[in-house]
Amino acid sequence: MFDTLSDRFDGIFKRLRGRGKLRDADVDEVLREIRLALLEADVNFAVVKDFQERVRERCQGTELHEALNPAQQVIKFVHEELIAILGGETMDIQFATKPPTVILMAGLQGSGKTTNSAKLARWFKQQGRNPLLVGADLQRPAAVEQLRTLGGQIDVPVFSEPSEPVTVARNCLGEATRLGRDVIIVDTAGRLSIDQALMDEIRDVSDAIEPHYTFLVIDAMTGQDAVTTAESFHHTLELDGVILTKLDGDARGGAALSVKEVVGRPIAFASTGEKLDDFDQFHPDRLAGRILGMGDMLTLIEKAEEVFEEDQAEAAAAKILEGQFTLEDFLEQMQALKKMGPLNNLLGMMPGVPKEVKDTEIDDKQVSRVEAIIHSMTPDERQRPEIIDGGRRQRIASGSGTRPSEVSQLLKQFKEMQKMMKRMGGLGTKKLKKKAKKKGKASRVTPPKKAQKAGLSLPGLGDEGFDLAALGDFDDLPGLK
Repeated sequence: MFDTLSDRFDGIFKRLRGRGKLRDADVDEVLREIRLALLEADVNFAVVKDFQERVRERCQGTELHEALNPAQQVIKFVHEELIAILGGETMDIQFATKPPTVILMAGLQGSGKTTNSAKLARWFKQQGRNPLLVGADLQRPAAVEQLRTLGGQIDVPVFSEPSEPVTVARNCLGEATRLGRDVIIVDTAGRLSIDQALMDEIRDVSDAIEPHYTFLVIDAMTGQDAVTTAESFHHTLELDGVILTKLDGDARGGAALSVKEVVGRPIAFASTGEKLDDFDQFHPDRLAGRILGMGDMLTLIEKAEEVFEEDQAEAAAAKILEGQFTLEDFLEQMQALKKMGPLNNLLGMMPGVPKEVKDTEIDDKQVSRVEAIIHSMTPDERQRPEIIDGGRRQRIASGSGTRPSEVSQLLKQFKEMQKMMKRMGGLGTKKLKKKAKKKGKASRVTPPKKAQKAGLSLPGLGDEGFDLAALGDFDDLPGLK
């Protein structure tokens, strides 16, 4: 969604890198470019104006550091101000001291309320809670049935009855107590546009259940209309937060950068895909980093921790550090990577990945083709790919529905990767042994715990934290080392 904005910022900072000092004329030029970039991204004009003035004050104030070049100084200020307009901190969800915690979902029709109600229920289950979904949208045909289907997929019960929305909302409290549910998520009706009937109904539902949180579900693809919608609902309901959907789309992203500043309520959650697990809390600092091309390693590691079994990840990390990595291991790693989402999205989270690589369209079907080739091999061939000759290649190609040349290409690429793994493994083992020796520990070396658990083998991911400089030239990204 923010690719165009990221490209514009990258161009602005590149022009600054060759300058030895940040002059007033440079500040004016940069701010003019930033203003145009944000307006093109459909960010609210008032938000752009305030953002521009805050960055100007900092650039012309006393914060300038002599050790930083102009590009570093501006990136630092822009990064911090982007975090501020996105909300500053991740919203902290507090649970009611006397359960259940009641959550009201509001929004226009088509914004994704029903689907995101189920996504939110799944998120609460991950936090160790027992949610109940409530179908109070009795206007849209099959809305309750859709909610029941989604609830069945995540094993969460759904309560509804053929009466009217306020009655359903009021009765769900007793149902939650009966079932021992400590979180209630109420899905309400929407309209194609804001009208008085919608506002009256949702106000009555809110009065009946007295929710602890009222979340507005907004389609990020609607641009500035999303901010107008948020203002109208906030005036009626006193919103607690916003759930942004379709952040994986190709819209310009202005809604995400405007809603907190205009409405005064944070973005609580973000939906980044159609699957029920494409949903998580919104982290302003991580999104700001991605917009400025700094990557998002924390989210990448969290995704890895969700899909990699800890024992399996530790074994894989140990093999890599020892320079041993077979096609069997490669297949397991790929299958786990597929669970983390589209490969293009994962590349976008990695700092230091060149723009040309990020822009490359990676067809996930290619991964399936590689899986088919490896599945067509015997266990011995996966452990010792060097024994695969012409006859074996032909058999593997026939079994996987590919060509012998594709099998050869995979084997060649894997051989190169094995060499790289051995070099990385040797370096990693030496570095860890040296560290262990300094600390006076035993010479037995295990991979860093965080990397083990995440199933990631990345240079620089040590006990002290993630060193971005290990992945490339990050001298011009202050505050991220």
